[in-house]
Amino acid sequence: MTIPMTIPAVDTEVPRPKDVGVLAMEVYFPRRCVSESDLEEFDGVSKGKYTIGLGQEYMAWPDDREDINSFALNAVSGLLEKFNIDPKSIGRIDVGTETIIDKSKSVKTTLMDLFAEAGNYDIEGIDSKNACYGGTAALFNAINWIESSSWDGRNAIVVAGDIAVYAEGAARPAGGAGACAMLIGPNAPVVFEPIHGTYMANTYDFYKPQLSSEYPEVDGPVSVVTYVAALDAAYTSFREKVAKAAKRAHLNGHTTEKPSDTLFSLEDLDYAIFHSPYGKQAVKGHARMMFNDFIANPKHPRFANIPEPEKLLQTTPAVSLADKNIEKVFVGASKASFATKTDPAMACSKRLGNMYTASLYGCLASLLSTVEPATLLGKRVSLFSFGSGCASSFWTLKVKGDTTEIREKMNLLERLSQMRVAPPQEFVEALHLREKNHNSVNYTPEGSVDNIWPGAYYLENVDSKYRRKYIRAPLAA
Repeated sequence: MTIPMTIPAVDTEVPRPKDVGVLAMEVYFPRRCVSESDLEEFDGVSKGKYTIGLGQEYMAWPDDREDINSFALNAVSGLLEKFNIDPKSIGRIDVGTETIIDKSKSVKTTLMDLFAEAGNYDIEGIDSKNACYGGTAALFNAINWIESSSWDGRNAIVVAGDIAVYAEGAARPAGGAGACAMLIGPNAPVVFEPIHGTYMANTYDFYKPQLSSEYPEVDGPVSVVTYVAALDAAYTSFREKVAKAAKRAHLNGHTTEKPSDTLFSLEDLDYAIFHSPYGKQAVKGHARMMFNDFIANPKHPRFANIPEPEKLLQTTPAVSLADKNIEKVFVGASKASFATKTDPAMACSKRLGNMYTASLYGCLASLLSTVEPATLLGKRVSLFSFGSGCASSFWTLKVKGDTTEIREKMNLLERLSQMRVAPPQEFVEALHLREKNHNSVNYTPEGSVDNIWPGAYYLENVDSKYRRKYIRAPLAA
């Protein structure tokens, strides 16, 4: 049989989408968190080690009643229900996660249960994995699908979520948990702009080779340097592409404005959000952006008070990555900028801790929830995504419409405040429970359903063939 080269239905053109971005958003997180201050006392470490050293206030965590599938089910069902989304209007679902509970079956396939009643089995997309970057890969895949000739006119859903747990020791306070779901489509109020600066390399800073354990292998100092190096490279690539695009636009007559000789900088942004494994990393990321701006334009008036500028300019890029003096100088110099451009996006990070793939998108949700919609309108926001191993991208979005509906229906800040702050011993016992039952077969989780949000999905059992069954907790009376 010869397949005809021209199929009338395929030749029917779908109007090209414009302003592709976030139409709706939901964040799911566990019902319990632990105070990092209480954890300092419980662990017998110096006061401020977690709260100041890591910049963390609280950390969310689940026991064995929740897993990445239930997290994703809750994020997507919440998105569909709160925004009254027709399941048939979804043509693609992309999931980003590094919380692997099956080496073959994707989280996305579990989500298909939410679309079965509507009879929608025609949904493209699958899972993406690379540490904390998977959510960004999922997002780019969804955007590219909508902007491609393969698009069928329906919207996409992007899910980013993880459960970040560590073995007992120095890394454990940098854990956390949560998931974000975003409805992506055209004519959005929050529009992703097309230029990406990306940096990828082969590194062993954080990885999970032991499939029998949830815990990663972590080289902390290397991971911090890798993050900074990736930010430098991705930000540099982004700025170079922006400059080239401006020159092309001028040469092609799309603008009469002569391109500036000055590279894109923090001054061109209203807000800057970062992958935030812990609060202090976002502070350092913001400071590093300012350092890059300084290197590019050291005579700018905003750098007039930088001490010993010539000495800083002579520092090689490789040496600067771990230079504590440079870090200290620019953390101080960028303090006011951080307070206005980044801190408004830190609510999830402060309350939930490290959500791995969802950390950056929790920052976006926090920004949309914290800043008044009228204030956000017309503002430009940069995003820096990083995943160990390593993969990173720097890009921007622009708020072109009213974000009131997203803010009100997400109801993020109020829900964060409703979490129960549990004692550290309860946190430790929950992690022991997860550790004991990891990869268990033919078992019923031991965690109490009382710790599940009313109406939320949770793991009921795993049968003798490792098949997982999820049900919803009763709604509150």
